Amino acid sequence: MVETGTQNGKKDPAPRENAVLNFVVRNRETGGMATDFVDAVLLAVDASDADLARDLAANLHEADLADLIEAIPAPARTRLVALLGPEFDFAALTEVDENVRLSLLENLPVDTIAEGLSELDSDDAVFILEDLPIEDRVEILGQLPALERLVLQRSLDYPEQSAGRRMQTEYIAVPPFWTIGQAIDYMRETDDLPESFYELFVVDPSYRLLGTVALDHLLRTKRPVSIFDIMGETAHKVHAEEDQEKVARTFERYNLVSAAVVDDAERLVGVLTIDDIVDVIHEEAEEDIMRLAGVGDEDISDNFVLAVRSRFVWLLVNLLTAVLASVVIGAFDATIQQMVALAILMPIVASMGGNAATQTMTVTVRAIAMRELDSYNVRRTILREGAVGLVNGLLFALIIGVVSAVWFGNIALSVVIGVAMIVNMFLAGLAGILIPIVIDKFKGDPAIASSVFVTTVTDVAGFFVFLSLASWWFGI
Repeated sequence: MVETGTQNGKKDPAPRENAVLNFVVRNRETGGMATDFVDAVLLAVDASDADLARDLAANLHEADLADLIEAIPAPARTRLVALLGPEFDFAALTEVDENVRLSLLENLPVDTIAEGLSELDSDDAVFILEDLPIEDRVEILGQLPALERLVLQRSLDYPEQSAGRRMQTEYIAVPPFWTIGQAIDYMRETDDLPESFYELFVVDPSYRLLGTVALDHLLRTKRPVSIFDIMGETAHKVHAEEDQEKVARTFERYNLVSAAVVDDAERLVGVLTIDDIVDVIHEEAEEDIMRLAGVGDEDISDNFVLAVRSRFVWLLVNLLTAVLASVVIGAFDATIQQMVALAILMPIVASMGGNAATQTMTVTVRAIAMRELDSYNVRRTILREGAVGLVNGLLFALIIGVVSAVWFGNIALSVVIGVAMIVNMFLAGLAGILIPIVIDKFKGDPAIASSVFVTTVTDVAGFFVFLSLASWWFGI
């Protein structure tokens, strides 16, 4: 229990954040779950004290409840859900790690899952269902009312990572002949409205999308005015099968808060809101970072077998490329034997080239992901990266030339490593931009494939240029 201050000779409870019983949910310094709070929840679970568990966890925000679920041991998670009963917010499962979510759902009764999903917005329910095995998904859907089941199944029928999978099927649609007053009265008197919404969608009798009316525009207009007179065009509607990453770029480019989702017949089928898109942006950025490191879709909660499997393939590819670099070095073994200084300086050339290429590759992969590279600027960007590599090569050639001259007292060796540095960093700049562009051109994923090829080019080129120059210069 966290207590501060005094009142009538007694300590006052500390401020509470979405919690009761004087517990603070999150550690203010680290932002993680407060240890005292987690321990109290575990005590309630161990004692099967449903009242205490509800007092502690029932009113938590879904994000806090998700972190609590991840913080407690796996066996306690199912027991906590059982103790909370109908007060457990299934929206928290959209915030937890995928492995944690699947493990928890495997241990919950089907009717409990179905009841919890029925309380969620359709987009959250689909998010939870889509990763389940087909047979489990069908069994859960079978427990839902027919209308809810059809709505969720329709969303699940859309491709993965599409707008149709992300959309919310709860929205407000009105006919164009209604007045502002009718629309406002409808929203006041209808109980089954979305939890939050930003605009009204204007549709014809077949639900073809005609336009939209923003809430601020609606509330500023007199009641007798027709919806048709104030509706705006839906310039940024989204197709249900459109890729979620492309949709996220549209939201970012036009500063959208929500967007209508339509099918092939231009009928309104759902709405995407900014909270969905924030999740998409986070997922796509995380995916690119993981792929650049060659770890696929690995999660922190994966067991060691899955982690090994995820990393092994690209480590094997790296091994093969390292062998190729060793073959190049082996071709100059006589040169290296006669001048040991070459073996000392070789890693510097390769390392600088590799780092320079990685910088360029990172900028390029991001530009490709954000669709910032096109036919208008790709040539200019390639020339810029080549120039950056050349200038940096000249600067570092001077630095390493002075260092090697002082270190080994050999001016000729300084010239050799300087020239090798210039050539390798220039090639690194070109490789860092050209390899991702070529991979993307052939419909590959530059995030997952570029790093291996770029490293190979810089290592092989760096060793070859440095050792061949040394062999020629010193006549070895």
